[in-house]
Amino acid sequence: MIEIGKYNVLTALRLTPPGMFLGDKEGEEVVLLPNKYIPKDLEVDQEINVFIYRDSEDRIIATTLIPKIHLNEVACLEVKDVNDHGAFLDWGLEKDLMVPYREQLRKMRTGEKYLVYLYVDEDTNRLAATSKIDRFLEAFELTVAIGDEVDLLIGDTSELGVNVIINGIHKGLIYKNEIFKKIFIGDKIKGYIKDIREDNKIDVSLQVQGFKNIEPSAEIVLEKLKANKGFLKLNDSSDPNDIMHKLQMSKKSFKKAIGVLFKQKLISIEDDGIHLL
Repeated sequence: MIEIGKYNVLTALRLTPPGMFLGDKEGEEVVLLPNKYIPKDLEVDQEINVFIYRDSEDRIIATTLIPKIHLNEVACLEVKDVNDHGAFLDWGLEKDLMVPYREQLRKMRTGEKYLVYLYVDEDTNRLAATSKIDRFLEAFELTVAIGDEVDLLIGDTSELGVNVIINGIHKGLIYKNEIFKKIFIGDKIKGYIKDIREDNKIDVSLQVQGFKNIEPSAEIVLEKLKANKGFLKLNDSSDPNDIMHKLQMSKKSFKKAIGVLFKQKLISIEDDGIHLL
């Protein structure tokens, strides 16, 4: 069965003036791959991996272009245009992806980026996007545990901090007082599960938690010392903002790090800062 919104491995059946017709293994469904997408070396009876969607005339069609989002996934996409029907997103294909007004968490604006979920509209059988992603993410049972390293997709900000998508299927939060580097909506970075609350809400950190956090932080301080001729104008009485600016870590992590390095007799801690021994 040919599935819309996904990659499908199909077989080249016949070449016609509009393009190559492709079919599934059962030979029951056929879809057109327009001429402009046909690879030069594609021949009849060969298999090809193509993405399936509906074109501007609402026909199911194949393409070798690479979409920025697939069915049942979350991605950060930019609004190209807004009209009376909704917002239209750049998702890497010729036909823009629509977010109907009823599916906008807040009014979308041209040129801005939003996290959206790709789904099939049951009434029209067309692909559409929504920024009301919570109802889709809540359908997944938790697949993470405290301490796990995870993939994060950075979302929008709130009063508490920054919302993130965890491993593409869970929603999480990084508290604003635990962010020590610049992050932007759409960034893909590593993070760590800090806590899972009774209501299954997930708190995330950008740093390894507990004792594991000491070694990476100490290594960062050591590398900075080596890059600055063995001296950093920082010590345990430094302003937290200075530490964040120079090392992108909290003062708590910094104090643990220099404590480890001091015990290993790798540094000395003086009034003017820390020195590499």
